[in-house]
Amino acid sequence: MPRDSAPAFLDVETSLTGRRWIGMSEQEARAAAQLVQVCGVSDPVSRVLARRGIEAQEVPGFLAPKMRDLMPDPSSLKDMDHAVSLFCDHVWRKSRIAIFADYDVDGGASAALLIDWLRQMGLAATLYIPDRIDEGYGPNVPAMQDLAGAHDLILCVDCGTLSHEPIAAAKAKGADVIVLDHHQGGEVLPPADAVVNPNRQDEDVACTYLCAAGVVFLMLAGANRAMRGDGAVPDLMGMLDLVALATVADVAPLIGFNRALVRQGLTVMAQRARPGLVALGDVAGLNTRPSAYHLGFLLGPRVNAGGRIGAADLGARLLATQNPDEAAALAQRLETLNRDRREIEAQVLVQATQQVEARGTDGPMVWAAGEGWHPGVVGIVAARLKEAFNRPAVVIGLEGGIGKGSARSIAGVDLGGAVAMATHEGHLLKGGGHAMAAGLTVAEAALDSAMERLSALLARQGAGKAGPADLRIDGLIAAAGATPELVESIEATGPFGAGAAAPRFALSAQRIAFAKRAGENHLRLTLTGEGGGRIDAIAFRAFDSDIGPALSEHGGRAFHIAGKLEIDEWGGRRKVKLRVDDAAPV
Repeated sequence: MPRDSAPAFLDVETSLTGRRWIGMSEQEARAAAQLVQVCGVSDPVSRVLARRGIEAQEVPGFLAPKMRDLMPDPSSLKDMDHAVSLFCDHVWRKSRIAIFADYDVDGGASAALLIDWLRQMGLAATLYIPDRIDEGYGPNVPAMQDLAGAHDLILCVDCGTLSHEPIAAAKAKGADVIVLDHHQGGEVLPPADAVVNPNRQDEDVACTYLCAAGVVFLMLAGANRAMRGDGAVPDLMGMLDLVALATVADVAPLIGFNRALVRQGLTVMAQRARPGLVALGDVAGLNTRPSAYHLGFLLGPRVNAGGRIGAADLGARLLATQNPDEAAALAQRLETLNRDRREIEAQVLVQATQQVEARGTDGPMVWAAGEGWHPGVVGIVAARLKEAFNRPAVVIGLEGGIGKGSARSIAGVDLGGAVAMATHEGHLLKGGGHAMAAGLTVAEAALDSAMERLSALLARQGAGKAGPADLRIDGLIAAAGATPELVESIEATGPFGAGAAAPRFALSAQRIAFAKRAGENHLRLTLTGEGGGRIDAIAFRAFDSDIGPALSEHGGRAFHIAGKLEIDEWGGRRKVKLRVDDAAPV
């Protein structure tokens, strides 16, 4: 039976957020049942595996992925061997090395990786991160000329693949330049000594999903291999906390090698050995073992806050420092900036949502543009719109006749490629990115026509076909059966994030034993099922929709509740909690 004609899950045609609940297909359900029989996994675990398309013989390796089995050979990437050779040569010669990094989490983590590795080799590197507003994304001629005048090697991380003129300027000053990037490349590469990028147009490797920190990690693995005969080399496994943070925060799909990187990186992070991440977790109130969710929603936004509305290098400096006191001061400053960012973001989100709803939400994408919108928050607002309308979203800040914006995509739609094509055709002044995120610059006079063309390019990829009101449900679960042991078994199918959505389960006909507003718009709940089980729940941003009012003023009515299970370790007690995504009255 086609999915759109299948019965709504629990007969929920329109939930409190206006969505239709959709269960597993018949084919997925049959595959899940077979996994229970053949592999002996629980029904919830089998459902996650079936949704991922995991066959019975793949289950053991999937539940316990090993780095050595999934790691690509660094030499398989074009220019990698030359990059490793040149990099090691400069390290042996104790050259003056500069790192030019993007101002987001991926750029900051990539820079911190290199700084950490070089520090262990007895070298100090110069860090340069451009100002988002004054300099914009990527290398610029003045900065690269200044760096080249004082350094022998410049490493461009999370940027540089399209920076022809700035890299040529650095080369003219006599510096070597290595680009370690993952953004979509053009037909012609810049005149760097090496451009290592799995998304080069002439690249044929399978690891196109890597973020920049993943590319840097592979280069450092190559460097360790090249230098191992000359003595001790840095412990790369101990640096995987940075790679994990970058991978999740940059919305890279958690598949293949990325999945192994993040799993191992979370284990490293739990050891609390990196002062910057310890301080950041403390100010963010992270008091449990870190998960991919914490990286994406607690730590990542705070690292990003410096590049968005403060000093661009704060995040990278925090991740690179070895001094706990400096880390604490930097983390507190980022926490303050993050609060300010949230206020600015909330204002822009209201205006952008009004624009989108007035324009209509049935097309291949949604977009909004406003005079004076802060360029540091347009990417976050685009992500919020993408989540709300299940469409690629573009948000643009206008100033002086020029619009600078950010875009976020949905699974299966290559937004970076579409932006690159629109730029090549002349609809955009500048643009680039990767499948899930992109940046762009557009003339205000050409805004409408540019968005129309971008929409048409995305429509070719199937954007807009998914209903904005669809909510996927993996299965039913009873409150009494939601034990920590069950949640741990489900977490073995993770980590969860882009390209690997966290499983969502429904609890049917729940009564609300306790409901209390938390903060400005969250809601804490205790749910009771027909079998007598109880489970605590939290509905974040509940009062941004009808969920908050309906559940807090329930009047004894029963509700179907959908959400994600997690383990709460607050107060030293381990118990299961539900993170509510949606609800519907029975």
